[in-house]
Amino acid sequence: MPQSRDSGRTAASAAGDTTRERVLTAAMEEFAAHGIAGARVDRIAKLARTSKERVYAYFRSKDALYADVAAREYLVIAEATQMDPYDLPGYAGRLFDYFVARPDHHRLIAWGRLELPGAAADADDPAQAVIARKIDQLRQVQQAGQLDPAWDPADVLALVNQIAMTWASQPELSEAAAAHAVDPTTAARRAAVVTAVEQLFPRAR
Repeated sequence: MPQSRDSGRTAASAAGDTTRERVLTAAMEEFAAHGIAGARVDRIAKLARTSKERVYAYFRSKDALYADVAAREYLVIAEATQMDPYDLPGYAGRLFDYFVARPDHHRLIAWGRLELPGAAADADDPAQAVIARKIDQLRQVQQAGQLDPAWDPADVLALVNQIAMTWASQPELSEAAAAHAVDPTTAARRAAVVTAVEQLFPRAR
């Protein structure tokens, strides 16, 4: 039976979507390893089993490709760690766990902060939407009397994130801790993160 035009377009669209996903997966690996300036589109294309021209057909530039990869990663992190504004120590522990398991994902985000400082975010930037939602959640918990209102909720989020990623952002200290800490285990580092956040922003009772 001859294939209909609609089914032909559907198959072509599905193939295009699959190729685009392969490009994004390959780009994630390339950017995490080499940063934005050091990444090579030809290597991304080879890993994605497509052509360099095809990559540029999906993404107008290497920076645009990085922005797409990073935006997706922010959403993945938010979904995987699920901030509970009533339990910020628990949230910090989940962030710690996420980046311990995926140090390459932390490198991906870090490269963007280093190489694209002050870059203006798009109005529909999903990372900014996630941040705004978390700040609003924290403000609501303050209004409910479950979080110290003396803190600006933006500062609360920034401090919790920074504490949670202390070890991911300082691998040299992780090596030192493994050699010199009283308890060299990852569990001890996690416990320190959770305790620090608990002391600043206790769980709601």
